[in-house]
Amino acid sequence: MENEVVCDKLALSTVILFVFGSTMILGAAGEAKNGSWIAIIAATILVIPLLLVYCRLLALFPKKDIFDIFVILYGKYIGKLFCVLYIWYFFHLGALVIRNFAEFMNTLALPETPMIVTIMCLSLLCIWSSTHGVEVMARSSRILLIICLLFVFIIASLSIPQMRFHYLKPFFSMKTSDFLNGTFSAFSFPFAEVIVFTGVFSCLEKRNSSYKVLIKGVVIASVFIVYISMRNIMVLGPSTLNLLYFPSYVAISRIHLGDFLQRMEVSVAIVFVSAIFIKVSFCLIAVSNGISKLFNLKDYKSLIIQTGLLMSYLAYTIYDSTMEMQYWAITIYKYYAFPFQVIIPVITLLFAHFKMKKLKHISCN
Repeated sequence: MENEVVCDKLALSTVILFVFGSTMILGAAGEAKNGSWIAIIAATILVIPLLLVYCRLLALFPKKDIFDIFVILYGKYIGKLFCVLYIWYFFHLGALVIRNFAEFMNTLALPETPMIVTIMCLSLLCIWSSTHGVEVMARSSRILLIICLLFVFIIASLSIPQMRFHYLKPFFSMKTSDFLNGTFSAFSFPFAEVIVFTGVFSCLEKRNSSYKVLIKGVVIASVFIVYISMRNIMVLGPSTLNLLYFPSYVAISRIHLGDFLQRMEVSVAIVFVSAIFIKVSFCLIAVSNGISKLFNLKDYKSLIIQTGLLMSYLAYTIYDSTMEMQYWAITIYKYYAFPFQVIIPVITLLFAHFKMKKLKHISCN
């Protein structure tokens, strides 16, 4: 990625779309029921200190990604062990997102189409686009974000007649355990998943660009996710919402303006596919970049085709049903992702400060 440079505005668009990802259709913090929007706000506040950790790591080592940082700090062997762990996490995350897309399409849009066809269509598109590099993907995300936000604003206006404000009440009525579970869930999915960008953001223009890009991007995305959560609650009601795998699709399917305007749920698919496309592509780039660093290869792009095909195979085999996907997302994922998203980055930052302080002390003596 040495010859690639991404300006802050393009990187910001990329982060916003990445955070949208599967959340636009699956929702977030469903455990908190009609207080899910409050849990999402709490998760946004809690994730900001973690984003500062990511940004500080990138700022301490300009033009380096997380894979370079591991090797610099921990040495060749331990550092590359951490590289393997993060390559797996980014690879697994990409496969999970592809499967989210496939389940959505096979459940609601293309039930007669074999799932492998749906998976390969998305995977081949992501492989093709990723071979053009981070810079081209960032430009694409700028255009796609404008289209997505346009649809979001149109749907927001058309949803107003279907909304029932009383579904949000009473505020803070959920159990404390449900609220904490919902907050933790939204913290890990989607907000802390921006750890993926530590694997590709060595190409930012300025040393401290990551602060502006990551924090601002997550906050902006969270505003829209909070709105989508509130809209789904007000249109569907909390009791119905908890029974659905894809609440946004069902909520928007209820929009009717006589016989003139119907089937608006197609717009959800457009937004969802755009966000998924960006998220999978950057997971794919991060994995390929990590493998290239692991084996000291010059160019990550030569690995994208093989990596993408393996990712699509994992996506096809990872779940047996939509129920299993939902169980993993709600019950297991937040605990599985916590070491990758929180524990290892925090320890790495502390170790980086300790090592730099020690080197400074030695140089002074």
